[in-house]
Amino acid sequence: MRKIAALLVVLVAFAACKSEKKEPANDTVKEEVTYASFGKEIVADDAVAARSMAKHYKDMSVGDSIPSKMIATVEEVCQAKGCWMKLKLEDDSQVMVKFKDYAFFVPKNIAGKEVIINGQAFVTETSVDQLRHIAEDGGKTTEEIEAITEPKKEYAFLADGVLLKEE
Repeated sequence: MRKIAALLVVLVAFAACKSEKKEPANDTVKEEVTYASFGKEIVADDAVAARSMAKHYKDMSVGDSIPSKMIATVEEVCQAKGCWMKLKLEDDSQVMVKFKDYAFFVPKNIAGKEVIINGQAFVTETSVDQLRHIAEDGGKTTEEIEAITEPKKEYAFLADGVLLKEE
């Protein structure tokens, strides 16, 4: 009888182990992201988050420049041609992005979308005339344009390639 009881215990234990076989965890499923490409062909790898890039900008002076690749959200786009865009860094700060050699444009309807840009990050002082021109291209009112009376220190980026996250 002891042998039968021991055999039953072994069989039950074996069956229990077999039935608790777990499926492999699927925690490493990576979302497949596709991008529309503008300008120079670039890859999405190694892009710095906008909040990290904001820290770099704060350490820079007018005239400083660093090669960069960053990922950020578009806040505003030139409504005349798509020839510039403004990206959100953090809080209320933005970076003005222009395209190298005026060689390409982005769609005018991408405000709120995520982009990856590659090129040169720098700090500049933008003249009143240029600020007014940008405001006009951005669709600002005459009153808003005329209210611009002083040059502005700005974060800028000269992009040679842009990836637009497709949905």
